[in-house]
Amino acid sequence: MEREPGAAGVRRALGRRLEAVLASRSEANAVFDILAVLQSEDQEEIQEAVRTCSRLFGALLERGELFVGQLPSEEMVMTGSRGAARKYKVWMRHRYHSCGNRLGELLGHPSFQVKELALSALMKFVQLEGAHPLEKPKWEGNYLFPRELFKLVVGGLLSPEEDQSLLLSQFREYLDYDDTRYHSMQAAVEVVARVTGQHPEVPPAFWNNTFTLLSAVSLPRQEPTVSSFYVKRTELWDTWKVAHLKEHRKAFQTMWLSFLKHKLPLSLYKKVLLITHDAILPQLAQPTLMIDFLTRACDLGECGRLVHTTPQPPSAVALEPLGGRKGCRVRPWPWRPQFPGPAPSTAPSPPAHREYPDFYRKLYGLLDPSVFHVKYRARFFHLADLFLSSSHLPAYLVAAFAKRLARLALTAPPEALLMVLPFICNLLRRHPACRVLVHRPHGPELDADPYDPGEKDPAQSRALESSLWELQALQHHYHPEVSKAASVINQALSVPEVSIAPLLELTAYEIFERDLKKKGSEPVPLEFIPAQGLLGRPGELCAQHFTLS
Repeated sequence: MEREPGAAGVRRALGRRLEAVLASRSEANAVFDILAVLQSEDQEEIQEAVRTCSRLFGALLERGELFVGQLPSEEMVMTGSRGAARKYKVWMRHRYHSCGNRLGELLGHPSFQVKELALSALMKFVQLEGAHPLEKPKWEGNYLFPRELFKLVVGGLLSPEEDQSLLLSQFREYLDYDDTRYHSMQAAVEVVARVTGQHPEVPPAFWNNTFTLLSAVSLPRQEPTVSSFYVKRTELWDTWKVAHLKEHRKAFQTMWLSFLKHKLPLSLYKKVLLITHDAILPQLAQPTLMIDFLTRACDLGECGRLVHTTPQPPSAVALEPLGGRKGCRVRPWPWRPQFPGPAPSTAPSPPAHREYPDFYRKLYGLLDPSVFHVKYRARFFHLADLFLSSSHLPAYLVAAFAKRLARLALTAPPEALLMVLPFICNLLRRHPACRVLVHRPHGPELDADPYDPGEKDPAQSRALESSLWELQALQHHYHPEVSKAASVINQALSVPEVSIAPLLELTAYEIFERDLKKKGSEPVPLEFIPAQGLLGRPGELCAQHFTLS
C-alpha cells in the first residue's frame, strides 16, 4: 500500500482504502491492505488501522453485507458455482473474523492506548452483530447474541501472561447492562475451564485478572422493572433467560464456584474472603454451596501465618461468612456427641445449618498472641463470641478457650484486655461447670500447671484441671481499669452477661484520652517538706557546696 510517511500519511491512505471498499465490491481486495496495517509494529499505525476496521466492518454489518448463517469454508465457496454476491459475503465475513481475531490479540499489546482502542472496537462489533445477527434465528423470538465474539473479548481480558486490571476497569462500564453482564459470567466460566485445562500450573496473573472481573460483577437486589440491554432490542420476550434476575443469580453462582474450586494463591484467598460476606453470599442462588470453599480457607490458617507478612491468616477472615449469613451458618454447637468439632453425617442437615468437622479445634488454633494485633480483631472476637454462645458446649471445651485466652492475656495490650476479661467472664457465666477454674484454692502450683498450651486439640489440653491464675495476676496490672476488670472474679459473677460489643473496637488512643479527662479529687503531694529557695534550705548538702552569684 502506497502511503506518505508518518501517522497522517497512514490515516489518509487507510481512508482511501476504506472509501474504495465501501463504494464498490470490486475494490474488496483493499481490505487486505487495511488488515496488514494491523500487523504493524508502530503504535500509531495500529491505532489508525483499528479505527479504520471499526468503521469498515461496522458499516458492512449495518448494510447486511456479511454472510448470515453457518459459515462455510472459504475455499469451498470460491471454487463452487454459487453467485458472486454470496461469494462476496462469505469472503468478507472471513475477513471480518480475521479482523476480530487480530483485535483480540491486540488486547495484550504493550501499549494501553492500543488495548483500549481494540476493546472499544470489539464491543462496537458486539453491539452491531447483536443488532444484525450473523446467525439465523431457529424460531420466532429466539434470543441471539454474538457469544463467540464476546468470548474472544473476555478471553483477552483474562490474560494468563499480564496484568489486565487497568483494561478491566474500562470494561466495568459494560457490566451495567444485563446482557453483557450475563454473558460475561458465562464466558468467564468457559475461559477458566480452558486455561486451567491448558496449564498444569496456572500463572498468578490469570487468577488476579479473573478475580478482578468476577468482583466487578454486581447483581441488582431485586428484579428490575425495565431491562437494560447493551444490544438494542425492538422487543423483549419473557422466555429469554437474560431478562430474569433468577437466571443471573444462577450464572453468578456458577461463575464463582467454577473459580473457587481451584487452588488459588494465598493472597487471593484473603481478597475473596473479605468480599464474600457482602458481595458474594447475598447474590448466590444457593449460599450453602460455598461451604467447601470456606472450610478449605479455614484449613489454610496455619500455612497462612507462614506466608503472609501480616499476622492475619485467611482462616481468621473465613470465619465471618460462617457467622451469620442466612443459609450458610455454622452450627455453634455439635448435634452429636463428638467433640471438640461436629462430625460429618450421611443424613441431610437442616437447610440453614451445616456441620464442620473439627470446627472448634480450628477456631482454638487461631488463638495466638497475634490475634490481639490484627486488623480484624473486633470482627474475629465478635464471631468467636457467637460460636461459643451455646450452653450445649461441653465444659472441657469452654474451659480450654477460657484458659487459652487467659494465658494470652498476660502479654496483651490494655485495650485488648478490657475486652478479653469480660469475654472470659461471660464464658464462666454461660457454663457454671467451668467456675471451678476460679474456685480451686488448693490447686497445683504455677510450675506444675497441668494445662498444656502447646496442645492443638482443646480436648487434650487438660484446661479443666487447671485454674485461671492469670486473672489473679492481672489484678496487679499497671492500668487501673484492667486491674478492676480482673477483680470481678473475686465476687460472685452476676447472672446477666456483660456486652462486649462496645469494647471490641477499643483503641489505646481512646483509653489514653479517657484517662486525660479524668479529674482527681485533690492534688497528689509529691514532697512532704516544701522547698525553700532554689538550692534548698540552709545547711542542706546542695546549699553547702553551691552558691548563686
